[in-house]
Amino acid sequence: MSVELIELAGVTKVYGRGATALQALKGVDLRIDAGDFVAIMGPSGSGKSTAMNMLGCLDSPTTGAYLFNGTHVENLTRDQRALLRRRYLGFVFQGFNLLARTSAQENVELPLLYRGEPAKKRHASAKKALASVGLAGWEHHTPAELSGGQQQRVAIARAIVTEPTVLLADEPTGNLDTKRSHEIMELLWNLNADHGITVLMVTHEGDMAQYAKRIVHFVDGVVASDARNAHPTAFQIPVKEAA
Repeated sequence: MSVELIELAGVTKVYGRGATALQALKGVDLRIDAGDFVAIMGPSGSGKSTAMNMLGCLDSPTTGAYLFNGTHVENLTRDQRALLRRRYLGFVFQGFNLLARTSAQENVELPLLYRGEPAKKRHASAKKALASVGLAGWEHHTPAELSGGQQQRVAIARAIVTEPTVLLADEPTGNLDTKRSHEIMELLWNLNADHGITVLMVTHEGDMAQYAKRIVHFVDGVVASDARNAHPTAFQIPVKEAA
């Protein structure tokens, strides 16, 4: 039985005031169940990135409601939203955002350091997360010593080391070639299928969106279509070795 995890109800977002006001979202209704894998698509300016920022608690609605596991996020303070992000959400970005002079393990440990976890627990959790993305043995390599695919795997390990409920991925394959892109998508698929992590992914690549169980299209600040993917792509290029 599906359990609703996220709901946007009549959400609008307006930036600026008066004649210069820009309405990025114009009444978005969206429901996401726990364990879903949703690809969010749309042209530039469609509102998909604004919606992703909203879902990631990085922004608040101008009007409307955002419920996360029954909690009205729009009523939370900035500090309360930060706590929700820290406890329940993981983020993966197109640009990897790794610290250049620190090792893969140290990069992965950062969220746990912010949580105040003791060093021994941080080390063990980071090592486990790196192993789960196919990077066992690469813990002490810096980003400069890793390929683009490996760097994105480190970024994913950093996002999942806190065991988040939801993983938000913003163009996670945008800086990768085709083979590495499919490997990263296989990894996201496995995190969803095997670990039950709800995945929300913004992408402009139709073939990458085919890995999702559901594809949502934004146009002009509203949800233009929301459809189940009858045959999600999976296991075309098995993730066996670090790229």
